[in-house]
Formats: sequence, structure tokens, C-alpha cells
Amino acid sequence: MAGIEKFLAERREKNLLRVLRPAGFRRKGKIYFKDKEYFDFSSNDYLGLAGHPELKEASKKAVEELGTSSSASRLLSGDLEIHHELEEKVADLKGKDSALVFNSGYQANVGVISSLCKAGDAVFSDKLNHASILDGIFLSGARLFRFLHNDVNHLESLLKSQAGKFRECLIITETIFSMDGDRAPLKELVALKDKFGCKIMADEAHATGIFGKDGSGVVAEDDLTDRVDLIMGTFGKAMGSFGAYVAGSKKTIEYLINTCRSFIYTTALPPSVIAANLAALELLRKEPFRRKTLLENATYFRDELRKRGFNVRGASQIVPLIVDDTDRAVALSAGLGGKGYWVLPIRPPTVPAGESRLRFSLSWHHNKEVLQDLIEEISRETIKWTDG
Repeated sequence: MAGIEKFLAERREKNLLRVLRPAGFRRKGKIYFKDKEYFDFSSNDYLGLAGHPELKEASKKAVEELGTSSSASRLLSGDLEIHHELEEKVADLKGKDSALVFNSGYQANVGVISSLCKAGDAVFSDKLNHASILDGIFLSGARLFRFLHNDVNHLESLLKSQAGKFRECLIITETIFSMDGDRAPLKELVALKDKFGCKIMADEAHATGIFGKDGSGVVAEDDLTDRVDLIMGTFGKAMGSFGAYVAGSKKTIEYLINTCRSFIYTTALPPSVIAANLAALELLRKEPFRRKTLLENATYFRDELRKRGFNVRGASQIVPLIVDDTDRAVALSAGLGGKGYWVLPIRPPTVPAGESRLRFSLSWHHNKEVLQDLIEEISRETIKWTDG
């Protein structure tokens, strides 16, 4: 406890102290702070479903019929038929035998990995994988090997030298990476999984709803459903609701129900949330124009910034603008905020030193006119850097 004051003082001095910024409300790609309106480029509401009338109506109906809470963990009396309906539809979307719903993406990754992996096993994790994946590995007691981001050759060299020393090996990757917005070389990773007799887990948190038939994800789009052992994803991003899932074999899901602490020891998601998730799954099928428009606009935004000499990354709805210098990233965020654009700087330690950035998370609500104006404002805000 004595180190708290020192930690806070050091963070304040370096302008790295995180703070909460309560918004008044959010809707249609915009966010409101203290009666001021901003275009929201820091949200994960990629398809604009968070305010969709069908999700709201489904939630209201579930509250009226089933109440506001599940009131228990699922292994006690919190297990409702609606939970099983959602899991069946998720399994169908992902092309797997079974699925299990979790209360959040963090709980899913931490619980699944720490349940399936043990001391004597090894996990080979992409260096840019989410913190929840790393935390799950640390809790598991398995040996961690981190391969360079999307570097298939580095992973193969690690597998050659290390895989034979362990009882079981698991490769873990995101399919769309949250900070770089790029896509994993999934076919090559699966080939290595087969070559070395490993298993592979794919985190589709930022891909579900956006890629693949009916938003089924990158695994399905790459025709690898039968070769990827575990597929994790969330409802709180493109799906516009809350919660997460893992899909896999019936045997694996049965094992997790009996061993996964983050599933067993928590109150089940309320029926209103489960109902919204079901409605979102239906909308993925009924309104494919949302993901088509989103990806077209993201490509336009990325290409136009590159034409103007900006360092942008990604191949998805996430467009990171690399600024390098932390102070410049903070200044650009503030400048754009003054013009009505809410996009926050991402700084070390969240990203490596020298790679501070503004991470633009596009929504279906951000049409090309909005993006054209934003590109002009970015150019105006940064022109002084080249002048200097």
C-alpha cells in the first residue's frame, strides 16, 4: 500500500495517469460530454447496433418476462433456457459443436486458458495479444513463449526448439488485433499447429460481426473452422451488447463447465443482455449492408490518410495513426477534440515506446462525409509538425 502515492506521483509527472471521463450519453456514432457533442472514434460499436431498436425491444421484453437479473450462477439456479438458446446460435454461427457464454471477454480468456493449460504445458502467444490472454496464461502455470507479431517464421523456430519439451502446446492469436487493426496470418498459423501437433485458439473479439458470412469471423472466412480448436469472441463490440463466448467441441465445453472458475463462480448474465445478444445475431444475417459499408469506409479513410503521408496501419475497421511521440499524440487528440472528434491517445505501456498513436475505431454511423472532414482536420492539426 505504501507504493500507491509514489506510483500516482510518477504517473502524473509523466502525464500517464489514467482518468475516467463520464459521458452524458452516446448514440449514432456520437458521444456527449458536458452538453458538448463529439463524433466518437473510441467506441467498439462497429456496426452501430448498440442503439438499434430491435436490441432495445428485445431487452425490454426480457425484463418484463424474466426480470432484471439471473440471480444466481448458472450451476445453481441462474441457468435459463434463453442462455442455452444463445449458445446454440453462437455454435451455429461459428460452425462448432458447442459454445459457452461468459460475462465478459476478459473472463472468457482468463478462465478458458487457465482451465485448459497447466504446468508442464506451453503456450505460444502473439506478442500483441490482449492482456486478458496473457493473464490467463500466467494463471495457468504453463510456460509462455511470445512470438513476434504475425511472424510465422519466429513462431516456427520457437516450436522447433521448444514444443517437444512439453506435454501439450497451444498457439493463441487474435484474428483482428485491437491496437494495430491488422489481421493474423491464420492459414500459416494453422499449418504450424498441424505440423507440430499443437492446438490453436483464435480470439475473434474484433472480427465477429465484421468478417465472414453473416459476420461469422475471420476463422470462417479463411475456411478454417474445422482446424481451429477454440474460437473466442464477444458481444460487446460489433454486436452492440455485452458478454462473450467460446466455441469448440462438445467435450471441451463440457470440461469448461466443470472446471472454469470465471464461469462457475459468477452470477449469470441477465436475461435482458442475453435477449439483446440473440437479437444482434439475427441482425448480422438481416442487415449485411452494415459490415459492407463499414469496411468500405475504413478502406477509404486509411487510403486517404496514406496519400497524405500519414503512417497508418491495419486492414479492418480499426485504423491506428502512428504518431511516435507521446506529446504529439496527446496534442493531436486534444486538437481534434476541440473540433468535435473524440479519439484518445494510446500511449506506453499499452503500446511500445515510440509507437504512441491515435486509434480510430470506425462505426457504421461514420459515413464518408464525416471521414472527409476528419481527414482535413487531422491534416490541419499536424501541418505545424512539418513546418517545424
